[in-house]
Amino acid sequence: MYKIIVAPFLFLFDAERVHHFVCDVLDFAFKIPFVPQILRSLYTYEHPDLVQEVAGLRFRNPVGLAAGFDKNAEMVDQLEALGFGFIEIGTLTPKAQPGNDKPRLFRLKSDKALINRMGFNNKGVEVAAAKLRTRKSKILVGGNIGKNKNTPNEDALSDYLICFRELFEVVDYFVVNVSSPNTPGLRELQEKEPLTALLGELQKKNKEKFTPKPIFLKIAPDLTNSQLDDIIDIVKTSGIAGVIATNTTISRENLKTPASEIARMGAGGLSGEPLANRATEVISYLCQQSGNAFPVIGVGGIASPEQALEKRRAGASLVQLYTGFIYEGPGLASRICKAMVAR
Repeated sequence: MYKIIVAPFLFLFDAERVHHFVCDVLDFAFKIPFVPQILRSLYTYEHPDLVQEVAGLRFRNPVGLAAGFDKNAEMVDQLEALGFGFIEIGTLTPKAQPGNDKPRLFRLKSDKALINRMGFNNKGVEVAAAKLRTRKSKILVGGNIGKNKNTPNEDALSDYLICFRELFEVVDYFVVNVSSPNTPGLRELQEKEPLTALLGELQKKNKEKFTPKPIFLKIAPDLTNSQLDDIIDIVKTSGIAGVIATNTTISRENLKTPASEIARMGAGGLSGEPLANRATEVISYLCQQSGNAFPVIGVGGIASPEQALEKRRAGASLVQLYTGFIYEGPGLASRICKAMVAR
């Protein structure tokens, strides 16, 4: 019903407005007696074979919701009912910021893809932390952290440390985002020297805690093999938990959408099915070249159970959805879980 009726209707309207509308509807529905239980019965699939131990954490299933959907940790309880094994919030920055000018989120329907240039729009890390203190569900939550747009790269560490400090008691793991193409200069932090320094300092603060939290690094799909080799070295040297592969791409190759239409959309990160093969290649390369030295969370172009299984065969310990969730609807996570058990 979602793909036949709901999605075609929603896709008639601006993508960002629809996102907020859907979140409002879900939030309202959750306040109606028995609706949360009904949603869980429809969309949650549990099985002992789905339980995963990764980076010292116990995931009820290996299918998570990627960062970007619930930027401010306002929907964790509601999204938990849709069958995810974990939720990643953010990207969060120390100070609230509006993000880039609208429109900034576009659908490429013939490609089952999105282009976004949101620009880390969020209400600030303190607001999200306060929201997480009031949540009711026990689902694992990751905190995806970044720097404010106006913070120069030489001061970026301060922003990441603020977010780390504010979120430490309310998230289960961290994700360092230096790979979004929508904050000017951010991707420069993926270079070996600044990234080594950034992760080293974060891990130093992490080890000062009585119980450190896993820290993952989210990387771009546009890195060369040489840069991926550097990532492997940095992960091993810093001692962080692992890598999330991959973020959105700046590539516009092999798209069905007319070039003139893409040009009108402008700059931004591309996500969805066109990213699937490259994301899988990056996952496979990291796992093979590192000798599976650390866990990799696979994300990028997962819109079906088979695509999720491809990521797992490539070596991904866990997978995450975002664009596929938009196009395929709320039953996607449970369908993937069932396929993982049946394989």
